[in-house]
This record gives sequence, C-alpha cells and structure tokens, in this order.
Amino acid sequence: MLLSTTHNLHQLTLQPHFCNHFIISKRTHKSSLRPSLTFPRSVSSFLHRRRIISNRPHKSSLRPSLTFPRSGSSFLHRRRFPEPHHNFPSSAVSASNLVVYDSEEAEENETESFNFDEPFDLNELKRFKSPTVELKELEELPEQWRRSKLAWLCKELPAHKQSTFTRVLNAQRKWIRQEDCTYIAVHCIRIRENEAAFRVYKWMMQQHWFKFDFALATKLADYMGKERKYLKCREIFDDIIDQGLIPSESTFHILTVAYLSSTSQNCLEEACSIFNRMIQLGGYKPRLSLHNSLFRALVSKTGGSCKQFLKQAEFIFHSLTSYRLEIHKDIYGGLIWLHSYQDEIDKKRIESLRNEMHSKRIEESTEVLVSVLRAYSKEGYIYEAEKTWIKLLSCNNNPPNQAFVYLMEVYSRVGQPLKSLEVFRGMKEQVGSASVTAYYKIIEVLCKTRKTELAESLMAEFINSGLKPLMPSFIHLMEMYSDLNLHDKMELTFFKCLENCHPNRTVYNMYLDSLVQISNLEKAEEIFSEMLGNEAIGVNTRSFNTILRGYLACEQNVKAEKICSLMRQKKFDIDSALMEKLDYMRSLHWEVIEKPTRMKLSKEQRETLVGLLLGGLKIEVDEEKKNHFFHFVFKENFIVHSILKRRVHDQFREWLASTDKLADDEDDIPCQFSTVSYSHFNFYAEQFRAQGQPVIPKLIHRWLSPRVLAYWYMYGGHRTSTGDILLKLKASKEGVQRIVKALKLIALDCRVKRMNRVFWIGFLGSNATSFWKLAEPFIIDELRDSLVAGGKSTDGDVGTVNINFDIKSDSDGNPSEYSDSDN
Repeated sequence: MLLSTTHNLHQLTLQPHFCNHFIISKRTHKSSLRPSLTFPRSVSSFLHRRRIISNRPHKSSLRPSLTFPRSGSSFLHRRRFPEPHHNFPSSAVSASNLVVYDSEEAEENETESFNFDEPFDLNELKRFKSPTVELKELEELPEQWRRSKLAWLCKELPAHKQSTFTRVLNAQRKWIRQEDCTYIAVHCIRIRENEAAFRVYKWMMQQHWFKFDFALATKLADYMGKERKYLKCREIFDDIIDQGLIPSESTFHILTVAYLSSTSQNCLEEACSIFNRMIQLGGYKPRLSLHNSLFRALVSKTGGSCKQFLKQAEFIFHSLTSYRLEIHKDIYGGLIWLHSYQDEIDKKRIESLRNEMHSKRIEESTEVLVSVLRAYSKEGYIYEAEKTWIKLLSCNNNPPNQAFVYLMEVYSRVGQPLKSLEVFRGMKEQVGSASVTAYYKIIEVLCKTRKTELAESLMAEFINSGLKPLMPSFIHLMEMYSDLNLHDKMELTFFKCLENCHPNRTVYNMYLDSLVQISNLEKAEEIFSEMLGNEAIGVNTRSFNTILRGYLACEQNVKAEKICSLMRQKKFDIDSALMEKLDYMRSLHWEVIEKPTRMKLSKEQRETLVGLLLGGLKIEVDEEKKNHFFHFVFKENFIVHSILKRRVHDQFREWLASTDKLADDEDDIPCQFSTVSYSHFNFYAEQFRAQGQPVIPKLIHRWLSPRVLAYWYMYGGHRTSTGDILLKLKASKEGVQRIVKALKLIALDCRVKRMNRVFWIGFLGSNATSFWKLAEPFIIDELRDSLVAGGKSTDGDVGTVNINFDIKSDSDGNPSEYSDSDN
C-alpha cells in the first residue's frame, strides 16, 4: 500500500497491523502539528528492539535444564535498530527458546514464537485479533480552536511529569471530551510515549463523561505490557474485568509474559493466575511458547521452594494434552522433579510419567533418574531405588553427588545405617572426595541410629576436611547427646561449634536445655542473657520456656514472675504445663494482681523505626481502625536484608500481626511482614508520610542518632566498589536539605545526587570513615565486614551501587533501580 497524499491518511484508523507499516515521527507539521508518517525500510521497526536473553540452563546438575529448540521455520530477516533510551529489566524467561510444534500447528510455525526480546513483524501482531481504536484525525474536526488545542496538548503533555501533567489536563475540563482524550492517548502511543498515554487514560476515567473504550484499553494495556510495566498493564486488565468484559487474547498473553520477565516477589504467582484465567475465563488457547515459558519459570525455583507449584505444573501439562500440543521431554523431567520434592510422594504419578516417556521413546536423562531416586528415597522404596541406581550407573560412570546422598537416605530408612556408610565410603573412592551434603547425611544417619563413635569419627574427619558450613552436623551431634543424656559431651560440642561456626539460636537453645536438665541454673542464666543481648542470636518461645522451667524447678518464684512478665510483654506463649505449675505456686505463697500493661515503644525501637523510615520503610493506614501500621519489606536476594530482617522481626515481635509471627520451630522469616495498627504509629505517619507523600520532619536534626544512621544504612544504603557509603532517600528537595543540615551538625559532610525520584546521599573518602565510626557500634555483627567503609567488594558480597557525584545530570546509572517504576 503506497500513500502519497495526506488526504488518504484521514481515513486510516489505528489498527494493530497499521502500526507496523509506518514509523511515526516525534516532529510535528508546522501547519497542522499532525504526526508525520514515513514509510519504513522494515515493517518491524515500529516497536522497540529488546535485548535477547540467554537461555542457559541452571547451574545445578540435578535440575532438569529446559532447552527447548527454536522453531524450525524462522521468521523473515529483520533489520536491527538501536536500543531505545529506556532501560528495561532483564527478562527471566526467553519464550523464543521454548517453542515446539506438533503436526496441527505446522501452518502456524512462523507466528508461534511470541517474544518481546525481538522486534515484532506484521505476522507477529496479526496473530492476535485486537480491536480497532476509532478516532478522527485533526483535519476532520470542524473547530479550528479545538484542532489547535489538541495539537498543543499532543506536543506538550509527553514532556511533563505527573503533577504538571494532571494540572494541564485539569485546565482543559471546560471543553475537552472523550474523543479528544482518545486522540491524545493514541498520539502518545504512536510516538512511543506510552507512559503519557496511560496518564491520559487514567485522567479520562475520573471524568463524568467517560465511557469505557475497550479498544483503547486493550491497545494501551498491550503496549504497557510490552514495556514490562506489568502493574500498569494489570491495572487496565482489571478495569476491563470490572466492566464485565473479557480481555483480548493479546492482553492475557502479554500480561503473563510481563509478569514472567520480572524478578519481583509474587510475580510468578500472578503470571500463573493470569494464565489460568486466560483458559478458564477467556476460553482462549494459549500458545505453546507461553505454556513452555510458564513451565520453565516454575521449575526455575530452587529446592523446596518449588513444592507449591506442582499443581500449576500439572495444570499446564493437562492443558498441553487437552490442546494436543507437543510435550517436550523437559516437561516430563520437570514434572518428575517437582513430584520428587513433595512431602508425600505420588509414586503412581511418577511411574505414569515415566511410562509415557518410554512410550514416546524419550530417553531418561541423568537429571530425571536423580529426581526418581530422590522420590524413592523419601518413602524408603529400596527395590525401586536400587534399580534406579543401577540404571544411573549404566548411563553415567560418575553419578552426581546428590545421587549418593539419596541412596544413603533410602538405606537409613530401611534400618541399614552401615550400608549407608558403605555408600559414603564408595563415594570417596569413586568421586575422589565427599561433598558437604554427603557428610551431613551420613552424620545424621549415624546420630539417629546412636552410632556414637562412628558419628564422632566422621565429624572429626569433616572438620579436618576444611569444608563449610559445619552447623547442621553439630546440631545432629548435640541432638544425639541430648537424647542419651551425655551432657558433658553436649557442652564440649557446644564450645567446639562456637569455635568453627557463627552463633546459632538452635545450638544455644539445645545447650540451654541441657543446663536446665542438670540444674546448672547459674550457667543457664548466663547463656540466656547472652542470647537476649546478642542480636545475631536472639531468643524465641523455646528459650523463654526453657529458662522458666529452670526457675520453677528450683522454686525461684520471683525470677519466674519476671520472665513471665517479659514473655507477656513480648507476646510469647507460655507452655500450658508451666502455666499450671506457676498458678499453683502462686496460690500457695502469694496473691498476684496482674495489671494490664499498655504497649509502648522502647527508645531502641523508636530509633530503629526512624532509621528504617529514612531507608524507605512503608507506613500504611488501617481504614477500619483509622490507625497506621508498618509494613516491612526486605529484598529477597540481598544479603544485608536477609540478616537484617531477622533482627527487625525479633525486635518488633510484640508489635507484629499474629499472622506474621513465626512458630517456635520456624526459622525462615518472610521477606514481608507487618505490625498491628496502633495509635502510637499515627505520630510517625504525620511526620514521615504527610498526605501520602514521603516527607522529612522539621525536627529531624534531633533524631539522627548513631543507631538511626546504622539502620538507615543497613536498610536503604549501599557501599560502592571503592568503599564509599551511599544512603537512599525518597523526599522533596526541602527534606533533603534538612537532612544535609542535620548531618553537618554532627560533623558529617556529604554529597547529594538525584536519580529520577530518588536522592542518594554520598559519604565519600574520609567522610565515609567518619560515618562508619558513628554507625559501627549499632551495625549487626555479621554485617560489619560487608558494610565497613573503604572495604572492597567481592563476589557474593552485599551488592554495590556506583554513582558519579561529579556529574550533575539526574539520569546516570540504571533508572530501573532507583525510580518508582512499577517494575
């Protein structure tokens, strides 16, 4: 189709395939300020080119690596274009590497691969039936003043930020209508200003004349999803659902892949939810590439964290079967792998999957056999495990280390610990050395069967090998000594553990229990006090009940009452048997009138909260009680946060909502937890979150104590590769100025750099050292080596951020890391 006159352009509407025929320039015509259209050299040049994500298998040799082949029929040659100015997050899944076709899809093999990481071509967009947005061009509008104002808005709005953007639109309320806003939104989409189009759309929805436009919503949702703006895409998706409409297939597909491209928490669960609704609500048939992409994301989870996704994986498998799509061999391997991690093994289902593989002449890989061996070892299926082991040896002369561990496990379950020891010795001969996991397993097996001398001998061998960590094996030894009442050996093992490992609450609890059992109450008090005062150890319900049991056994009633009072204050549960004994002793000696204690934040808790609030802690409101509560959010893969969250959880335990408190036998603290709503917290909301926006209190200079700085650094700070210290702050310019003045009052000079909506306060060189001297006493012990000023970062360290404070531009670095974008 060749367009030679502007008259012909008036008849065109914005259709999916139209966008691929033309590149729309950001420049405007002098007379009409209409977007100028030029015929491109490639039909795929309208959309941004994304960088291609590698499809390397997981490092673990025990996880099925999903390496689905590319489509046999490739697309037409595409011209590559320069990267856009946006910095998109790396995709977690590359759908193009996950495509397999069956005979019924042979005709669609050129359009089957849906991949955001490559440019779209005409066929790629045509495969989804997208609605057409109907709108008039400027020349079709009868009023000259309306044409002029629309042209001006199209030119000005994309350049403005949110606040100015809204004010400009609010000033047009007297004359602007839905068709005008639709034209502006479409224009923004044409010039790739999708964020501006979204703002126009949200503003439209608040007007009295608004009528829902399914075509515009679909188009905008698709483009937001292609830019990985999954929250905004989901918002429009929900708007469509709220209207009683079913989103188009493209919106379901794009939103699912947008969720899969993010590493944020819960995004995988949301992707599964959208995929399921695509089938159940929309009645659509998802593409094979989407099935494979989602399945691959499910099996990318490590270890036990994958257990919860078995039901979803089976649903994907059922969907593939129902639609008669070809099932790749790694789908079978992944399903067996997921089944092998379940608490209750479904032996019949595993055998069914294996039989189906055999019927399709799919050879079982080493990873599949290891998964089968893992499943059989959990249930003690000795015959099936040995048969699998023989098959594993026949296809691999050097089985993975985990295979030896699973064989040891199955022998221990059938009561043959010496057979497990033979497997361990055979592993050392065959592989050359035993792995850490193998030492864990054999020591655990020997301890459970009370093979004391053998367990001690292997523990000494384990320590001398230099392998780390040793903690699990020390715990198994101490459990054995506790069961055998070998308290002297328990004490020796405890102190040997402290020599070789970091302090651990479980080990301290076991030693404390041993001291109480032998009535060494003086030593037990010392250990309990050490636990209570050491942030790296801390106390839990078991610790309190153990020391309380010791006081009651020795009839030290006053100390027992103090412990009970502290437990009530910290909201720890008192063991029912101990409570009965305590009530009985009270009735014999004195009458206690318990006064209700009002909860109050300690000085340490108040300073900690201020530091966390400066670092980005969220404070939200309970609409029912009209009180505020704190919502703690920690980064999942950030080493500093993984240690800090335990300290914060213990410190604010009495304030946490009941659903967020850990049971006594739980150690895995979630990355997100919240306090109860309380009137005390309203003060912090007024000071740090006025009118829903982050602000800095006017009296901040009175609150910047060393502890506040330490928690600010641990929660919202980083260390550069050169050892400088950076603190992140979300506030206005006036708030940042208050912080800088307050820091100068305590002799700390700093530099400030703005990165989008976030300010970074930098302590460089000697100033970093001065900051560290102030904050170090309140830094958690386990983090001091990682956060010390001037230290060099190594692989596996806490992570670093580098910002050039000598450049005045506010767009340096990676905007996705510092901005408030939804990704």
